[in-house]
Amino acid sequence: MKNLCVLAFARVVKLLANVTKLAAYAFHYVLPNKRFTIPERAAPLWNSQRSSRIPRTLWQTNYTNRATLPVYLNYLCNRLLAPTFEYRFLVTEARAAFIQEHYSPEILAAYSRLQVGAAQADYWRVLVLQKMGGVYLDIDAHTVWPLGRIVKPDFDELFITTKRGEISNYFIASKPDNPHLQSVAEAIRENIENESDKNIFELTGPGVFNQVLARDDVRTRLYRYTCNQGNFTNEYFQYLDKPQGKWTKEQHQVDVVRKREAAE
Repeated sequence: MKNLCVLAFARVVKLLANVTKLAAYAFHYVLPNKRFTIPERAAPLWNSQRSSRIPRTLWQTNYTNRATLPVYLNYLCNRLLAPTFEYRFLVTEARAAFIQEHYSPEILAAYSRLQVGAAQADYWRVLVLQKMGGVYLDIDAHTVWPLGRIVKPDFDELFITTKRGEISNYFIASKPDNPHLQSVAEAIRENIENESDKNIFELTGPGVFNQVLARDDVRTRLYRYTCNQGNFTNEYFQYLDKPQGKWTKEQHQVDVVRKREAAE
């Protein structure tokens, strides 16, 4: 019964999101340069009195904090569905600064060799959750149910699975110092150090999670009852101010991993 309620709520959100997405074409046609600022930090709308193993922090990142209307509405949706969570947002430069502050020079050097923003974001999300804990969501993703009801206070972690049963990385919830995330972080760094020619999906993305983690060893939840992507926004609105386009195109334009000689 509960899952039926979640699915019904998710469909309502999807319907409203798609309506606003269509309206956004007219909005940005009339106001092509209008952008909305996503804050670097925002306090919880209200504080929960219950303790939680996974810190109530919602992390997101993007190449800019200047968002089109659909991306900003996606942000607002997550704020409303995670009212007890602090919100943290980092742009490209802030991600590198975070790693420099909290990790060794060797890890920063490995991260700095990634030349595509999506690959950097893949590595950073693992590192930030391993250090600080919390919940990570892709900038175009939104939960389909209140986040505090998805991530229970006694959870140590939560990963989402696709309809094919594979682990994805556009939603990750974790306590700090999670041995499963540590294994993922080490595998990503090894791929970088070995100058792997894998695509981003296998180099730093979901492919690493599925290579390193056994589904039976981690807590998972189907994406349909957890988090969706692309309802509020799409590739056009998300990359409107990025000439390189989506990472799927960008990874063919440059070496994803800068060669060691060039890095030095």
